[in-house]
Amino acid sequence: MLSAVAQYTGATIATLLFDEVEPQTVAWLRVTGAAIALNAVSRGALRGWTRRDLVAAAVFGIVTAVMNTFFFMAIARTDLGKSVAIEFIGPIAVAAAMTRTARNGAAVALAAIGVVVLGGVELDGNTTGLLWILAASALWAAYIVVGSRVAQVGRGVAGLGIGLAFGALVLTPIGAPGSGAALTTPRLLLACLLVGVLSNAIGYGIDQHVLRRIPVRRFSLLLALLPVTAVAFGWLVLEQRPGGLDLAGIALVLAGVALQERDELVTVAELEPS
Repeated sequence: MLSAVAQYTGATIATLLFDEVEPQTVAWLRVTGAAIALNAVSRGALRGWTRRDLVAAAVFGIVTAVMNTFFFMAIARTDLGKSVAIEFIGPIAVAAAMTRTARNGAAVALAAIGVVVLGGVELDGNTTGLLWILAASALWAAYIVVGSRVAQVGRGVAGLGIGLAFGALVLTPIGAPGSGAALTTPRLLLACLLVGVLSNAIGYGIDQHVLRRIPVRRFSLLLALLPVTAVAFGWLVLEQRPGGLDLAGIALVLAGVALQERDELVTVAELEPS
C-alpha cells in the first residue's frame, strides 16, 4: 500500500507537469533522479557484483525505464485510474501463468473483459493512449519477473539503482531533446526529480523489499492495490471522476485478482496436513 501511495503521488505530480514538460522528458528525469538517489544510499552494496547480476540489473532498469515512459505517454492522454486498471492486465497475466488451474483461465477472462470495457471507452478518438498503456502493461509483466531475479541478489536497492542508471542512459536520446525548460527552471527540475524519488526510489524500492520475501505470483496479486489507489488519486487530485462504466471495468479486473486469491487459499488448504 505504501508503494502504491508513493507511486501515484509521483504520477499525479507528473500529470500536472505535462503542460510544461513533455511526458518523455519527465520520464527521463524521473529515472535519472531515482538512479541518483538510490545509488547515493547504497554505495556500500555496489561492489562484488558478478557479470550475470549486472546484466540482470541492466535489463531490469531498461525495462523499468521504458515502462515508465510508455506509462507517462498514456496518462498524458488518458485518466490515471483508468490507465492503471488497463495496465494491470500484465500483473494478472503473470499471476495466472504461475499456477495452472481452471480458475486461472476464469481469472484472466475476467481481467481481459475488464480491459475491453475500459479500453472500449478509450477507443473513440484515443487509440494512441490505449496502445501506450497496453505496451506499458506488457513491460509491467516483465518488470515483475526480472525484478524478482534482481531482488534475490540480496543487496537491498542497489540492483534497482544500478539498473535505473542504465535505464536513464537508454532514455537520454528521447528525454534530453526539448528538456531545456525543465533543466533551467528549478521548480520544474525539482518536481521531475521528486517524481523519481517517490515513484521509483521509494515505490519500486518497496517492491524489491517485498519480492525478496514472497513468491512472484503472490506479489502480482498484491499489485491489485495499485489500480484502486490510482483511481483515488485521479479523482481526489486531478478531478478525474470515474464513471459507472469505468468502475465496472475496474471491478472486473479486480474480480480476476479475487478469483486468483481464492485459488491460492484453496491450494494452501489442500497442502496443509489435516
